[in-house]
Amino acid sequence: MQLNHNISLQKYNTFGIEAFAENFAIIETSDDITTLSELTRQYEQWHVLGGGSNILLTNNLSGLTIYNQLKGITIIEENDTTVLVKAFAGEKWNDLVQFCLQHNFAGVENLSLIPGSVGAAPIQNIGAYGVELKNVLETVEAYRLDEHKTEIFSNKDCNFGYRDSVFKQSFKNRIIIVAIKLRLSKIPKLVIGYGTLQQQLEKTGISKPTIQQVAEAVNIIRTSKLPDPAKIGNAGSFFKNPTISKFRLHVLSEQYADIPGFTLNEMNFKISAAWLIEQSGWKGKREGNVGCNPLQPLVIVNYGGATGKEVYDFSEKIVQSVKQKFGIELEREVNIW
Repeated sequence: MQLNHNISLQKYNTFGIEAFAENFAIIETSDDITTLSELTRQYEQWHVLGGGSNILLTNNLSGLTIYNQLKGITIIEENDTTVLVKAFAGEKWNDLVQFCLQHNFAGVENLSLIPGSVGAAPIQNIGAYGVELKNVLETVEAYRLDEHKTEIFSNKDCNFGYRDSVFKQSFKNRIIIVAIKLRLSKIPKLVIGYGTLQQQLEKTGISKPTIQQVAEAVNIIRTSKLPDPAKIGNAGSFFKNPTISKFRLHVLSEQYADIPGFTLNEMNFKISAAWLIEQSGWKGKREGNVGCNPLQPLVIVNYGGATGKEVYDFSEKIVQSVKQKFGIELEREVNIW
């Protein structure tokens, strides 16, 4: 295991925020997990870093920062209809998607081009275009930093919610994801009813797409709306789409006939955070080094040299503005460190 001190984290977060880790450990093998068991006993604070695509660093990190670089993707078992794939947490999520596409394993094609690591996927319960990780995840193998042991979490154990899981709640900063197993299908059941995805497929004249064509359509949509973190600092969608009651939606619809929402159940609707932000006047707005992306208002960008506090303060102005105009409080999707 590599253990370094006072390490800059600027290249380890997609916002490109300059912050420093007091102690920085890189884990690459199962032996490193064993070593880590002893090392973590020396610290009271831990942070686990993957792809850095869903965090905002507002302070230097004291204690121990653990950089997960465990690698490997393997087929564990398969039959005529399904396959079980194991992927280690340090792999890039999109590399796992590409592996599945190359082998014609269906289930994650809608999740193509999502940034970040495999290990972050169950923490966030990543999702896009009508599909969430929970739809295909079978188990999560994790190392308990607090109890110094490995534990297997079933899908049910993960307590998945909208961009949420047990790892983001009761186990926050207490575990390291080691690997996940996905149950994928050899007989595709495509999810292509999501508005923009359906429109993109229709635009290309594809009526019966393959999983590869679905993934390509997703890639086109994402690259057209989301800025490349390699070119401009960002962490993708900064806010969650809020859930409101049927009555609240009815009240808002009387004033805003075009408010976009879709049904969750008989009593609740999910509405577009991007629409709320745009209607509040933030789309394309810039203050100093921080701004709201002109193509996708869910994305806050670092134009260069912004501090984490500047980004957070900008996001707070958006939260308060939307709350004042619509009476809805946006929740941040990005983890604040």
